[in-house]
Amino acid sequence: MSAVAAVPRDPALGTRLGLIVLAVVLLWPALELAEFRPGVLLDPGNLATMGRFLGTFFPMTLDAEFLALVGRSALETLALATAGMALALLVGLPLGIAVSSSLSVSRIGPSRRAWIGPAVRLPLRGLLILMRSIPEIVWALLFVRAVGLGPAAGVLAIAIAYAGMLGKVYFEIFEAGDTRPARALLETGSGRVHAFLYGIFPVALPELVSYTVYRWECAIRASVVMGFVGAGGLGQQMELSMRMLAGGEVATMLLAFVLLVLVADVASALLRRMFA
Repeated sequence: MSAVAAVPRDPALGTRLGLIVLAVVLLWPALELAEFRPGVLLDPGNLATMGRFLGTFFPMTLDAEFLALVGRSALETLALATAGMALALLVGLPLGIAVSSSLSVSRIGPSRRAWIGPAVRLPLRGLLILMRSIPEIVWALLFVRAVGLGPAAGVLAIAIAYAGMLGKVYFEIFEAGDTRPARALLETGSGRVHAFLYGIFPVALPELVSYTVYRWECAIRASVVMGFVGAGGLGQQMELSMRMLAGGEVATMLLAFVLLVLVADVASALLRRMFA
């Protein structure tokens, strides 16, 4: 009789099981602290309340005047997110380049002023932390007080919050990149700016585009949420309809928002394909 081959044992099985147990032990107090009770959703009284609320969504409001209002609000939401991302890109990209050490003396070549780089990068990294630490909806609340109701507050909120996020990820992409092409350019006499533009930036461009487009999609969703605090767009119109308990209008705007995100998804796929 032929010997039965022993089933190989996973050497990391014990470690994985230990990590799973540890995750459950740490997660359980967090769920308790958050008062997470899924069973509340199945309470008969809550189910009846949700049923009555969802019942107001039908029939949807589809008259021409309201659809025109929804169309304008959707375009305003798209413009708000796009303008905010454009400003965020203008701020985040230079900050990402400035805080990156991909062209520092320790990565590329010698310099007599090696101390200047760390002295400049440290406060700029602190600025990026500040910008992205405050959620965009909080920035929107602040700017609504400063510039009044409307999309301008949303544009500024997205610009500041997303500039911090873009700068943080951009500099990590630059840090992880291969500096050998840039070093070769420097050895032939090119300046550091040219070494970055032709040695580092082209390699990082696909990742930069992919993350920027992803953040643009996030900005579209965030702009709707910020509308609830008066920052314009679909969110502000939706908040007004919910106050008036006009479920049909809310359903129509939810459908418009889904279509808006779908359009953004198609556009982002095309952009990724162009720069891949």
